Amino acid sequence: MITDKKLIDIKVLQVKAKRNIKLKSFSTKYSGKILNKQDSELLLDAGRKHLAEVQDKLYAHNKYGVLIVLQAMDAAGKDGAVKHIMSGFNPLGVKVYSFKAPSQQELDHNYLWRHELAVPSRGEIAIHNRSHYENVLVTKVHPEWILNENIPGIDTVKKIDKKFWEQRYKQIRRFEKNLTDNGTVILKFFLHVSKKEQKRRFLERIEDPAKNWKFSLSDLKERAFWDDYQKAYSEALSATSTEYAPWFVIPADDKWFARLAIASIIARQFDKLDINYPTVSPSQKAELQKAKLKLMAEKENEKIVKKTRVKK
Repeated sequence: MITDKKLIDIKVLQVKAKRNIKLKSFSTKYSGKILNKQDSELLLDAGRKHLAEVQDKLYAHNKYGVLIVLQAMDAAGKDGAVKHIMSGFNPLGVKVYSFKAPSQQELDHNYLWRHELAVPSRGEIAIHNRSHYENVLVTKVHPEWILNENIPGIDTVKKIDKKFWEQRYKQIRRFEKNLTDNGTVILKFFLHVSKKEQKRRFLERIEDPAKNWKFSLSDLKERAFWDDYQKAYSEALSATSTEYAPWFVIPADDKWFARLAIASIIARQFDKLDINYPTVSPSQKAELQKAKLKLMAEKENEKIVKKTRVKK
C-alpha cells in the first residue's frame, strides 16, 4: 500500500521547520533496499486509485483545498510527476498551473498576485509547476530581474540585499499561513536531481528527435549557475519550511522513486484529513425515497403501456 510508512521514511525527506539545511546533505538517489522500479509501478498504480477515491471525498466534502507546489532544476522531472501521479484524479477537481516569466500586467502587481489567483477553491486540488518560489530563486540568482518589478525604493541591484530577501521569505510565510488558516493544505516538493543526471537528460533531449522540443539553450545557460541555484534553494527551503506548509526534498535521479515518494506523501496527508461524503438529514432521506418510488413507478407504467399495446 502506498501509505505504508515502512516503504518510504518521510521524516528523512522533510525539511524541519526553523532548520538551516544545505541541499548537498540530501541524496539525489534512492538508497533503500525495499523498493525497486518494477514494484514501484504496481504501487503507484494502486496509489493513483487510492488518491482518486480520496479526491472524490475531498471534492464532495468541500471544506479543504489542496495546493501542491513543485520546484526543481531543469529536467528534474516535474512534468512527468504531474503526468504520472495526477492522471488518476478527476479533471473537474484539479487545475495545473505552469508559471513562466511574468507578463507586464503581472509585473504591475505585487509578485504574489498571479499566484493568489491560482490558489485552490474548497474541494479542489491546484498543482503549481513552478510557483511563487521563483521570486526567491531565479530572481536571487539574477537579482537584476527584480528591477522589472518597479518596487518603490528598489532602483539598483545594490539595494537588493539580505534584508530584502528576509522580508520576501516572511511575506511568503504569511501568504501560506493565511491559506492554511482558511482550509488550504499546502505540500511543497523540491525534486532534487544531480548535476550529472541533469547532463544525461539534456543530452537525451538533444539526441532524441521526439524530445528536441524539450530542450532550450536557455537551460544550458542556467546550468552555468548551478552552484548559485543550489545555494538559493538551500536558503529558501530553510526559511520557508514550516509545520503548516512543509518542504520535502525528493531524490529525483530515479524518476520511478520520485513519483512514488510524492504520491505517498500526498496520500498520507489526504488520509490525515477528516473528510467524508456528506450525510443526508432524515427529511432528505425521505425525499430520496420519494424520488426512488417515482422512478420505480415509471418502470411499472412502461410495462402497463406495453401490455395495453399488445392487447390492441
